[in-house]
Amino acid sequence: MKRLDVSVCDHSRGEFMEIIKDGHIVANDWRHLSDDEALPEQAVTVSLLRWKNERDRLLACSVPLGLRLNSDDSLEEIADDLKYFSIIVLEFRQFTDGRSFSLARLLRERYGFNGELRARGDFLRDQMFFLSRVGVNAFEPNGSANAQELLPALQEFTVKYQAAVDVKEPLSRRRK
Repeated sequence: MKRLDVSVCDHSRGEFMEIIKDGHIVANDWRHLSDDEALPEQAVTVSLLRWKNERDRLLACSVPLGLRLNSDDSLEEIADDLKYFSIIVLEFRQFTDGRSFSLARLLRERYGFNGELRARGDFLRDQMFFLSRVGVNAFEPNGSANAQELLPALQEFTVKYQAAVDVKEPLSRRRK
């Protein structure tokens, strides 16, 4: 499959070729497949439904595999399968639904997921810093959002008072 220029955004497929990952703007190497789309020879993410229906077939493929989760998906049913995924994409269908913040923190702290954890969709610039605190390390916005304009959101706060995934102790315990 031919690689596209990193600056191109394929709006018809809803896939951005630029994302923010680990504080840098990088090329998006992942393709998000619909449930009826054939598997290409590149890194792909699949929905939880497709994973449940085609688990053995997907594991037999030689491409890197990622999983897309919605805010109402259960982590308990896939806890033993997390080792198969290089990336988990948390789908933000609307910015007012904060359940994906909880999923991110649970994936990192309870389930020990160490791969890429990506927020994708309808999240706000103002939410990016807080998403990074709960373990999200990559951001794929929808619409016409510019990654260069979003990037500073990760550094807007210099002091972290509460404990979270990124800082294990609250400020009161660190200031001795």
